[in-house]
Amino acid sequence: MTQGDTTSTPIVRMEKVNKHFGSLHVLKDIDLEVQHGEVVVVIGASGSGKSTLIRCINGLEEFQQGHIEVDDKELLPDGKSARALQKIRTEVGMVFQQFNLFPHLSVLDNVILAPMKVRGWSRADALEIAERLLERVGIADQSAKHPAQLSGGQQQRVALARALAMEPRLMLFDEPTSALDPEMIGEVLDAMRELAKEGMTMVIVTHEMGFAREVADRVIFIDRGEIVEQGPPETLFDAPQNDRTRNFLSRVLKH
Repeated sequence: MTQGDTTSTPIVRMEKVNKHFGSLHVLKDIDLEVQHGEVVVVIGASGSGKSTLIRCINGLEEFQQGHIEVDDKELLPDGKSARALQKIRTEVGMVFQQFNLFPHLSVLDNVILAPMKVRGWSRADALEIAERLLERVGIADQSAKHPAQLSGGQQQRVALARALAMEPRLMLFDEPTSALDPEMIGEVLDAMRELAKEGMTMVIVTHEMGFAREVADRVIFIDRGEIVEQGPPETLFDAPQNDRTRNFLSRVLKH
């Protein structure tokens, strides 16, 4: 974690957040704070509420009860916070399971579109940053290609560069490697490792336990919509306190 940030106002604060899909209670009294410069990894079985939790942070999912603040901007239950939501989405980048690139645009045009449309940057300024970011994620030589000409790992790195082009204060990752072939996972995780080293604030949902142990300042285990246990990776992975955590880890860490 970035030194000196631990006493500052959290960039994310969730208090007693509840989310329902009809009669299904997906998130149950979620309390969570994320500090500036912290890397938080969320783990749990499929359907446990991990993705819903991070999608609530940038308003992609509405919640019904509770309180969410992101960078001192308040999200209200039931989507009643349009103005705050617009500001939050300019400051929070997100990388999804699917790449969601525009197929008719080149790699470079995919990256510069949002900075020009949302932030009002000139094409020259957007191009300068886009070229630097594509170099940073290792695909500068692919900038003229279209997404269909790239591998899955390359497309996901374009998606990462696109999110970073908005100069976000917080990055959210929703299982960014789950749609990739095994040989492509490493290149995306490497790009994320570099971000973590640079001090980017990140909340990551992943099934990659080795990666979680390596990069996380804190790991959160969620089960049936509840935060069951959280702590430093060495504590949570090596000495979990809750039976539900132990049972989950015993399944996913089997060789």
